[in-house]
Amino acid sequence: MDQLKIVNLEQGKPAVPDALRHLQMELRLTRGTRIKALKLIHGFGSSGRGGKLRPEVRRFLDAQRGRGYLKFYIPGEKLSIFHEDTRRALDLCPALRNDPDLERHNNGITIVIL
Repeated sequence: MDQLKIVNLEQGKPAVPDALRHLQMELRLTRGTRIKALKLIHGFGSSGRGGKLRPEVRRFLDAQRGRGYLKFYIPGEKLSIFHEDTRRALDLCPALRNDPDLERHNNGITIVIL
């Protein structure tokens, strides 16, 4: 049983609306499955100042959370055992303990807890 699913939103360098449609589809597909978390790879942007995808993904997740479609999400830069939401996520999805981005403060990812 795989509790964590990796979703690469930046693959193929889609436009933001296309990446958000992909994310919405993934959220629908995982609803009702045993998957407890999605690891979204959205990148940070090649300019070093951040790209368009990351803030739009997180804005979309805020809206989905407000509608009750997900429990919460953790920005990759806060994926640390010293962060309360990460500890909650580790309890809900033990597979996250083996994630290579734990404690790496990777702002190019976001963890979504379903």
